[in-house]
Amino acid sequence: METGVQKVVLLAGGVGGARMAEGLMRALPEGALTVVVNVGDDDTFYGLLVCPDIDTILYTLSDRIDRGQGWGVANDTVNGLNVLRDLGAPVWMKLGDADFGLHIWRNWRMSQGASLSEVTEECATRFGIKARILPATDDPVRTRLMTEKGLLDFQNWFVGERCQPAVREISYAGAEEAAASPQALAAIREADLIVFAPSNPLLSLEPLLSAKALREAVAASHAPRIGVSPLIGGKAVKGPLDKLLADLGQPGGAAGVAARYKGLIDGFLVDSDDVNDIAAIEADGISVHATDILMRDPAGAERLARELIGFAPTLGARA
Repeated sequence: METGVQKVVLLAGGVGGARMAEGLMRALPEGALTVVVNVGDDDTFYGLLVCPDIDTILYTLSDRIDRGQGWGVANDTVNGLNVLRDLGAPVWMKLGDADFGLHIWRNWRMSQGASLSEVTEECATRFGIKARILPATDDPVRTRLMTEKGLLDFQNWFVGERCQPAVREISYAGAEEAAASPQALAAIREADLIVFAPSNPLLSLEPLLSAKALREAVAASHAPRIGVSPLIGGKAVKGPLDKLLADLGQPGGAAGVAARYKGLIDGFLVDSDDVNDIAAIEADGISVHATDILMRDPAGAERLARELIGFAPTLGARA
């Protein structure tokens, strides 16, 4: 590309991460994008490992996604889930029939000895995706929330309880023992640009960065590192971020999010409705670009990705 950006790593989770991945994949040459994905949302249902963030990115980049809800497979049915309900199983986690197919295949391949990284890359290839998708780690890291109702796994709080119980503390179980994916580390070392998706920092990017070697690799990179705010007008585009920050007594707004990445990013994209946060972000030595960050459709995601890529050369090189 004219910018010289040939290898981009996107750190991502959630719907915002999937949409940013789609925009970058459309804007970049084929094979230039590697998406390193959060596994803190992963859980086991009916004996099957389910990886919601990985799956949402797989479905989005293969154009299988249900764009109305932002997750799951378009036009999926729930016959399997209905049978489970009739048999008395808890069915609060909506898993469609096509979705079950992926989960069954993943667990079958892993039972044959394949790692989560190997299975994810194989799936991306078979789905015809022109980007590399990697879990942050092959080891289990699980986001857990201490709430007013006690300790809850992420999916129990997010889906089962609809994010309602107030959160007192967040932890990432298994993070201290987790080894960062060697493939993800190599991609970060070789990257010309590292992007922090407009994902929830507490629920998507900080569990990803909890793998110590991965965080260290991002911190040591000489490539431009750019974050994208997940907030517009101080409110989450999707999900419970502003509520979580308030529950935990953490600084809110775009400035509060950017501060969480201090030392890891050089630039930050904020929405034009959040220009009042720019001075506080720049005071931390982070350059800011204000624009319309809402990705309404794939074309809008590509437009934002091209703006981000164009912003990267203005950041200069670090020693």
